[in-house]
Amino acid sequence: MSGEEFVPLSLTPLLIGTFAAIACALPGNFLVLRKQALIGDAISHVVLPGIVVAFILTGAISTWPMMLGAAGAAVVAVVMIEAIRRLGQIEPGAAMGVVFTTMFAAGVLLLEQTDTSTVHLDVEHALYGNLESLIWLDAVGWSSLLDIDALAGLPPELLRIALTLAAVSAFTWLFWRPLKVSTFDEGFARTIGIRTGPLGFALVITAAIAAVAAFDAVGSIIVIAMFICPPAAARMMTNRLETQIAWSVAFAVTSAVLGYVLAGYGPLWLGMADAVSAAGMIATVAGLILAVAAIWGPCRTRAGAPGSA
Repeated sequence: MSGEEFVPLSLTPLLIGTFAAIACALPGNFLVLRKQALIGDAISHVVLPGIVVAFILTGAISTWPMMLGAAGAAVVAVVMIEAIRRLGQIEPGAAMGVVFTTMFAAGVLLLEQTDTSTVHLDVEHALYGNLESLIWLDAVGWSSLLDIDALAGLPPELLRIALTLAAVSAFTWLFWRPLKVSTFDEGFARTIGIRTGPLGFALVITAAIAAVAAFDAVGSIIVIAMFICPPAAARMMTNRLETQIAWSVAFAVTSAVLGYVLAGYGPLWLGMADAVSAAGMIATVAGLILAVAAIWGPCRTRAGAPGSA
């Protein structure tokens, strides 16, 4: 593929998918080590009805209403979980399962019952995103990267997910030591003055921001997969946190790039006429990487417990 075709048609979807994968994988490392990996799945389920309600109220897809809608849905989920746990006298895990599945089902029902034909907001886009459609129409080749007028036509999702990745990276860098200490020894972290409760809450909020920012562009499938697969595969490759972070980023990038390429060209190589979903293929590649790491990873036998600092 020449630059005249690659830059407008594939460059921005590749960048958006890659940035979203890394933004989810970074906090995912700490969630996996804290045995909270399914929080990413939970966030993806909870934000859907909030995003749909925000669209119904505003009539348009824009960043701040979607963020506020997702945040409101998270608050409602917390209240519902606590109410079910107290009134039903059941364990928190069971209450969370009831609330998350109910809210996701409600979001899907709202999508089906409301008029979303004029925008990219329906069940298909909520699950698989619209990665393939995020093309750069104003680009004519590699020279467009230096053209101010052409850069103004970049898909807004690219800037949004790039800023999110920068924010997630900044959070990880600024709170590296507290996150590291509290992840491996929460009791020791408290004795040296680290407020583990607010720090854990900040980690979940960071993961939620990454999930919401990636949701519109790549859908919940990639969000869920990237929170778990690259960090879990990286955990099986090393017992050092710094090395695990590097492995997870490498796996996230590999999943995004290879998955996007295989989605577009894999069926053609097999003699088929149509491409497949990029989001689904990216998640599939991430799952295959995890499977390979689980079978041949050097630290797979000790991956159940946090590694050394």
